[in-house]
Amino acid sequence: MSYDAVVIGGGHNGLVSACYLAKAGKKVVVLERYHTVGGAAITEEIHPGFRVSVASYSCSLLRPEIIRDLRLPDYGFEVYAKQPSYFMPFPDGQHLFLYADNRAKSKAEIAKFSPKDAEAYDRWEDFWDRVNGVIEPTLMQPPISLGQLADRFAQAGYEDDFRRIMLLSTTDLLDEFFESEHVKAAMAPQSLIGTAAGPMTPGTPYVWLIHAVGRAIGIRGVWGYVRGGMGAITQAMAKAALDLGVEIRTSAPVAEIWVENGQATGVILETGETLRARAILSNAHPQITFLKLCPTGSLPPEFRTHLERHYRTCGPVYKLNLALEELPCYTAAPAEIPPEVVSSATVDIAPSVAYLERAWDDYKYGIPSRDPFIEIYSQSPTDRTMAPPGKHILSCFCQFVPYQPKGRDWNDGLREEFADRVIDKIAQFAPNIKKAVIARQMLSPVDLEARFGLMGGSIFHGEITPDQSYNLRPISGFADYRSPIAGLYLCGSGAHPGGGVTGIPGHNCAQVVLGDFPNL
Repeated sequence: MSYDAVVIGGGHNGLVSACYLAKAGKKVVVLERYHTVGGAAITEEIHPGFRVSVASYSCSLLRPEIIRDLRLPDYGFEVYAKQPSYFMPFPDGQHLFLYADNRAKSKAEIAKFSPKDAEAYDRWEDFWDRVNGVIEPTLMQPPISLGQLADRFAQAGYEDDFRRIMLLSTTDLLDEFFESEHVKAAMAPQSLIGTAAGPMTPGTPYVWLIHAVGRAIGIRGVWGYVRGGMGAITQAMAKAALDLGVEIRTSAPVAEIWVENGQATGVILETGETLRARAILSNAHPQITFLKLCPTGSLPPEFRTHLERHYRTCGPVYKLNLALEELPCYTAAPAEIPPEVVSSATVDIAPSVAYLERAWDDYKYGIPSRDPFIEIYSQSPTDRTMAPPGKHILSCFCQFVPYQPKGRDWNDGLREEFADRVIDKIAQFAPNIKKAVIARQMLSPVDLEARFGLMGGSIFHGEITPDQSYNLRPISGFADYRSPIAGLYLCGSGAHPGGGVTGIPGHNCAQVVLGDFPNL
């Protein structure tokens, strides 16, 4: 069979690339190794009647341009904001709510801890608005260099903001704005999500920025749920792709990218079938794309060496999905606010910046965090399709756990031990949680790699810190979605601007391919 383009991987970026190529009139096939499309944005049942967003779990970053261009709402995509947006319980019985769409209410909550910090919250939000104003126009196009990005900040008069996001640690940045340790604790976690770094690690404010740039709900930085779970995004994309004429083949793992005379000319499936195409777009992790699928000797030695030894892709994430008899009842939550309202928010177990740094310290020495950072989502209070009547689901995104624990193996019982540890920690804040658990799905870093191709367990296909961003992603000289092999492109999260359910790498890669092959 012959196509204009073959897309390897039916995750969201692969589907986005396929849609834009098909909109331009190209003959496209998407090859997905799993029995359904979706990649890490997938909804599945973990217990009869209990449906969860297995890996990715919340939506903000999907670009509104892509939502519009692919007419995703016409295919069932619906995203709604969490109300309230954030809840943090503290061991001393205090709590903090934040409201993404109501700064005044957030400031009133912060004022309980520090009136000075309540006023500083305006400067904090204004700071993020400024840096997003510089960053956002650089996303939907091939990456500029970090030097050019610095020039953009300078031209806007924001040189000091560039210093803050690229060079400071999260701890340093928070100290510039806030005095209350409780407030700092609430602001810190977003800079560490999915990242092998602690709050004292330089460059982590850039991770905060990447998580703050989303506009899927219409307002910058507001996160929400997708009706039906994250799989509803990729199912909507698949329907859009099919209507555009894209061929989607599931249970079709690729064994090799066919390279002839330095040119990618097709793929060989594990069945032995060969598909020919002028352009091959890989939505797989860079290490899978180049080190596993490309023939030995087809890549420059220095390119391979960089991906083998220098590309950082050791994720610190453990995902625990729970089926529950009832929602957690947090002892720090006001008695007059029902658990359904509290659990509709993001709930973070991260009572201090020092707590987060200690959790990171364990990871550095090969120890799954003894006191883990836990980010908790529950979609069932606001989407009753996700659990049976009166029952609930809980998504626990946990850090920090090493891919290769020192002296242990995830298959020697550690997977279960860490799940117990997470539940024990939640129980310190919501004592009813232990008896509420009906079933659990446990995904260690090795499981994330095996199930979703997230090498090293990195949910972003490699760290998204400044040293692996813009013109340095995945490697200097090949950050424009092209590769050393003519006709082979990277359209997944290993390309600019990185991970998260954004669709941006897929969009940008398709535009580059269309530019390279105007008569494709």
